Amino acid sequence: MKRAVVILVLFVPVLSFAQSWSKTSSKTKEARWRALNTQAESLRLKGRYADALPVAESALKVARATFGEEHENAARSMNILASLYQDQGKYAVAEPLFVRALAVAEKRLGLEHPDVATALNNLAELYRAQGRYQEAEPLYKRALTIWERAPGPEHPQAAAALNNLAGLYEEQGKYAAAESLYERALTTVEKQLGHEDPWVASSPSNLALLYDKQGKYAKAEPLYRRVLAIQEKTLGPEHPDIAQSLNNLALLYQDQGKYAEAEPLFVRSLEIREKAFGAEHPQAATALNNLAGLYRAQGKYAEAEPLYKRALAIWERALGLEHPQVATALNNLAGLYQDQSKYDEAESLYKRALAIIEKQLGHEHPWLASSLNNLALLCDDQGKYAEAEPLYERALAIEVKTLGPEHPSVATSLNNLALLYDHQGKYAEAEPLYRRAVEIMTKALGPEHPNTKTCVESLRLLREKMKQ
Repeated sequence: MKRAVVILVLFVPVLSFAQSWSKTSSKTKEARWRALNTQAESLRLKGRYADALPVAESALKVARATFGEEHENAARSMNILASLYQDQGKYAVAEPLFVRALAVAEKRLGLEHPDVATALNNLAELYRAQGRYQEAEPLYKRALTIWERAPGPEHPQAAAALNNLAGLYEEQGKYAAAESLYERALTTVEKQLGHEDPWVASSPSNLALLYDKQGKYAKAEPLYRRVLAIQEKTLGPEHPDIAQSLNNLALLYQDQGKYAEAEPLFVRSLEIREKAFGAEHPQAATALNNLAGLYRAQGKYAEAEPLYKRALAIWERALGLEHPQVATALNNLAGLYQDQSKYDEAESLYKRALAIIEKQLGHEHPWLASSLNNLALLCDDQGKYAEAEPLYERALAIEVKTLGPEHPSVATSLNNLALLYDHQGKYAEAEPLYRRAVEIMTKALGPEHPNTKTCVESLRLLREKMKQ
């Protein structure tokens, strides 16, 4: 039930406040501030976060000195700096900057200004990245309400807000609510921009990802292909957005075991990203990671390992040794070693990943639950049942608290814990957990989803053993 990393195509606009320059500000200082902001944003797009950070810090210092702490230009620099901190997983440092930028926007522009909505959206994205869904939701909703008033409910910006709120619901397993919002967003952008605008491509892509997650492959594929056709026609065959669409379609084929169809798409995605961003960019690392995942799924471990290692090295250089994305790379490489029964190597990597996630995201993030599950599975594979059980139980408790008791991830954890009991011959303890996992999966994903079928088969096999 594991899946390669996918980057969702979401609109997360950079804060762009109305320009209202002070007549008394120095043109030279203003020009310097603009140049620093431009340089910081350019370095960020290239994935050179460590280089961008001091430039963004200088831009904020100049803005405060030139315009004042409560000027919208200072808020813009706060937002750029906060985004850089968020990119590097430094959420605690980013949060007060986003909060301050929002406060300045509200004070200078009023509570209903569209730029306030952008500031709300940015803060919501930060909370979402940390798994703080209850705090993110009202911010997304308030941003949506503002954008629906001005520029209006059928403006592409309102569609972007719908996409972001839908993404939040999707992460929480609220698939029906997410689907409704994605469909509204798609209708809005098609009406305003036509069927072949690059902006339009993002909405069907998000909807296709939702269908893919639910195992609705027949509904997802034509949407992915439509997105790819629009982008190739309007952006050209080498545009980075096409790399993401190729990746999404490849993952759909991989999920269905169509490995031969997936591989050339993953390879082309990697080539585009390396050409567009360079071989050391985090986007290239994502493509390497996904291609490695395909090889791992086919048991081509010798081909997968160097790709996983290269992706890990890129992320470590670009994001730092303790970024959550580095933890994902460590988990993936550990899983590869586990598949080959290289348990010592796997355990070391799993534990390092767990430590990073706990430090950066806290003790109750869904990613922490996934890491705990991975380490527990490793213990289970080695017959270390006493060590595995508390890890499974902790993972389950985190998921129930953060995602709710009906989320598919909860079902996966229940299934894993049941399997642990099953391995020990504790059938009476395993059976109700398997049953509950089947109920959740069936309700959330439907009876034909591969994950549902896995849980159903586990329960069937258990009941056969109980008859013996």
